[in-house]
Amino acid sequence: PATERLYKKALSLAALTKDDTLADLFCGVGTIGLFMAKEAGVKILVGVEIIPEAIENAKVNAALNGIENATFICGDANSKELSHADVIVVDPPRKGCGEELLKQIAKLSPKRLVYISCNPDTLARDCAILKDLGYETDIVYPFDLFPRTGHVESVVCLTRSDKAT
Repeated sequence: PATERLYKKALSLAALTKDDTLADLFCGVGTIGLFMAKEAGVKILVGVEIIPEAIENAKVNAALNGIENATFICGDANSKELSHADVIVVDPPRKGCGEELLKQIAKLSPKRLVYISCNPDTLARDCAILKDLGYETDIVYPFDLFPRTGHVESVVCLTRSDKAT
């Protein structure tokens, strides 16, 4: 139930339209991007993940859910060049996003960046880098996916600042 609430919050923060291209970086088996694509509808979904077996599973998950506008690419999300995305969702490993990826995201200037994190320290670090790159952080929403542990998942939406140049 907590995962479903987290995904629904991420979906609401993404505020997707049927004309949007959604990039799902560190997509794993595609659950977040596929959930968003199915619930909101998007023009195109592009998922990037470094683990080949996860990409194969993402393709199967897309087929099982009748989602035909999804493409999954095997590669390191930190170094994969993106050509376009209206909305980006990232769910990186505990080490967070690489600084070059954050610079690339800022250069692409998506309408929204939804950042899901399992590590508050790297989330804070990456939000600070994105602030320097012209992004504002909204409310951080915590989700307790691991009861009776010190771990927490968080989701936040970052948007381009009006002050960004």
